[in-house]
Amino acid sequence: MHPPFFAAIEGGGTKFLCAVIAADNTILDQKRLPTSLPEQTLAACLDFFRQSPHRAGIAALGIASFGPLDPRRGSPTFGKILATPKPGWSGTDLVGFFEKALGLPIGFDTDVNGAVLAEAKWGAGKGLRDLIYYTIGTGIGAGALVNGQLLHGMTHPEMGHVRLPRARERDPFEGVCPFHGDCFEGLATGPAITVRWGVPADQLPKDHPAWDLEAEYIALALQGTICAFSPERIILGGGVMEQRQLFPLIRQKTAAFLNGYIRDQRLLNGMEEYIVPPELGSRAGILGAKALAEMALAEI
Repeated sequence: MHPPFFAAIEGGGTKFLCAVIAADNTILDQKRLPTSLPEQTLAACLDFFRQSPHRAGIAALGIASFGPLDPRRGSPTFGKILATPKPGWSGTDLVGFFEKALGLPIGFDTDVNGAVLAEAKWGAGKGLRDLIYYTIGTGIGAGALVNGQLLHGMTHPEMGHVRLPRARERDPFEGVCPFHGDCFEGLATGPAITVRWGVPADQLPKDHPAWDLEAEYIALALQGTICAFSPERIILGGGVMEQRQLFPLIRQKTAAFLNGYIRDQRLLNGMEEYIVPPELGSRAGILGAKALAEMALAEI
């Protein structure tokens, strides 16, 4: 008897990625679908799994989704998308839909919690028990692994919405977050860069002043993250972080903001192995969904 296969969904605001993945992380089958209204999107995901030639071997499903959502088993709203600006998606019962349709164990969490779990199991955080994963792109979110467990609390971390100190005379930009204006997400996402400078981020030259300002906001957020969570490593993914020139700037500025307060060698030796890109790259999200499926199967 061959090892089980796992169904995986990485749900994003613009696209859903569905895959059937073998136990050794080989992606056997996958499909990218546009995120439209919930009924059409979820039906298309279900159709993909039902038509997969590997359907009979699937033992569990993992869903790593955009939020906000409720990942707490036993909660009345477990498995649902909570209030979201994404039209039509507030209250969508992702877990309930697939439980009824597929009858499989289902693991469910945020896309960034999935990513931090995958990086801890197979990537840049392998072997670590305290790890933070930020995605910095269209939005900003963070997943947290604390003492080997995904962090939830009331719902789940929303580190993209922390407020940052800033010099308004240097950057009078008011931010793009519809809830908080100039929070971390409001100031440092790809859309914020586009609105502030009038040019998409990927069209700015590498020596543009945008990148020094971007690195400063990210470093301010990381300084707070380090003091609050004391992670063993921080992973920075997402479209904005494809600008690799940001990493040395972020490391330098984070060290300056910490100002030697935390006397750990990982923070005092340049941070090259402390603030790092994801080792799994664009696969972190879908492999995170697979890791959630594995957890759900193990809990039976």
